[in-house]
Amino acid sequence: MATGTEALVDGYAQAIFAAAQAEGALGPVEDELYEFAKTVEANTELREALTDIALPIENKKALIRDVLGERANPFVSTVVGFLVEAGRARDLGKIVERFAQIAAQKRRQVLAEVRTAVSLTPAQRKRLATALSTATGNEVDVKVVVDPSVVGGVVARVGDEVFDGSLASRLDDVKLRLGSE
Repeated sequence: MATGTEALVDGYAQAIFAAAQAEGALGPVEDELYEFAKTVEANTELREALTDIALPIENKKALIRDVLGERANPFVSTVVGFLVEAGRARDLGKIVERFAQIAAQKRRQVLAEVRTAVSLTPAQRKRLATALSTATGNEVDVKVVVDPSVVGGVVARVGDEVFDGSLASRLDDVKLRLGSE
């Protein structure tokens, strides 16, 4: 049975999914929301500003617009603004992750979060999705998070499985092998 917070997160995620689907913008909205949520997760100052009860909501909405930029889908700005205004900024990451899971499930896929140091081209995303599908036995929906701490390569999480193809991981393997010889 879901806890109160889990049920709340699921309710918001279901509502966002239904609205994005009705708008006919599920794919772009899904990617932009995921990227924004991961940006908030990684940026302490941004997260604190969005959750600060003393900061007026209009200032928070202006901050959201600044972070998303002018090219962002208006639906994404509206959804994030709504969640922040509803006092759900702390749950933003959970809500968006659940939303992405719901969207992937509707496509009969599983969610794969891939961290790379740089953005991936559509061709690279497709190759990665194919490789992860082969490795897991499931069709995957790849969500890319640009993470400068990933020095080279990729780190992918599909459910509870982690595939670490980063340069740091490879160097650690080499160190272990050299240390045991």
